[in-house]
Amino acid sequence: MTARFGGRLVIAISPADVGRRVSIRRHVTGGFRDVVGDLVSWHGGVLAVRRRDGELVEIAEDTLAAAKVVPPPPERRSR
Repeated sequence: MTARFGGRLVIAISPADVGRRVSIRRHVTGGFRDVVGDLVSWHGGVLAVRRRDGELVEIAEDTLAAAKVVPPPPERRSR
């Protein structure tokens, strides 16, 4: 018997989520790419997500495979 894993890919964000932290999976040549960060804009079919390192990633709306709002990152501990 072969184990099968699967799940539904759901897009559970909208332009109303601008300003919130999101996790997005998008279609790219050869597979998928993920980005996590703050959704800073959603205009003209393009989403802009600012990653923790400050990089701004622009994502075409028609490449979305899955997306959701996620909680803030955990506090970093001092050593």
